Amino acid sequence: MSSDVDPEVPPSGTGCAECDAQGGWWVHLRRCAACGHIGCCDDSPMRHASAHWRSSRHPIIRSFEPGEDWFWDFRTDSYYDGPELAAPRSRPLDETVPGPRGRVPADWMAQLQARNG
Repeated sequence: MSSDVDPEVPPSGTGCAECDAQGGWWVHLRRCAACGHIGCCDDSPMRHASAHWRSSRHPIIRSFEPGEDWFWDFRTDSYYDGPELAAPRSRPLDETVPGPRGRVPADWMAQLQARNG
């Protein structure tokens, strides 16, 4: 197994580590396959998963969404065939998308459209 993936390391939490610390919100969650860091996807306002890759140089992520088991390699911009990772394998099933419950602004769609517009 390469140092890019550690199947034994658990996720850092159930939500984006930086958004949780800053009181922010996310669209979807991604898990670093090397260290377990949970960050928000690039559709989210702060894009913490890709920021983690740039700062840590950990290139492989896995979706942290229920029912999704795909990996992504930032180096090649392509899917990656990775192993089963330590549990839990996704955010809590009862959490909202976007999330987390109680921190998502009512105009979240408009905010994303304005940012991507």
